[in-house]
Amino acid sequence: MTLAVIGCGNPSRRDDGVGPAVIARLRRRSLPAGVGLYDAGTDGMAVMYRARGASHLILVDARAPDGEPGAIYDVPGEVLAAPPPRGLNLHDFRWDHALYAGCQIYGEDFPSQVKVFLVEAGSLDLGLGLTSAVEAAAEQVADRIAALSETYAAGDWR
Repeated sequence: MTLAVIGCGNPSRRDDGVGPAVIARLRRRSLPAGVGLYDAGTDGMAVMYRARGASHLILVDARAPDGEPGAIYDVPGEVLAAPPPRGLNLHDFRWDHALYAGCQIYGEDFPSQVKVFLVEAGSLDLGLGLTSAVEAAAEQVADRIAALSETYAAGDWR
């Protein structure tokens, strides 16, 4: 069993970089054996390939601004998995498509336990650095994932 933690997003679009920012924070921590940390950027295919072979998966990404910047949403992966539209080119293949396609292609070799953390963005403008609300949320998500990795290592996360 392994736990793959994958951060998604574009750090050149301010808060869209929250996924990679969480991965960077987690890399500075001591996590249990069997936890893999990956920055997939905006590449949905990379999500599918990195998740293959893991028993558990945690994804982190930004949510388009619609409410309170920095709000954290914890969503089961099966709720967000979506089939890719017909005629889709690989540049439009996102992580939600990867969840669906990975299950279809890899079957039991794709994580059956998937959790997604979405962080409400404050700004998706061009630029570097997270807004203060999303910066605080990134730290909270990293804390939650670190705790989940301990639960996973103890065999308690099913």
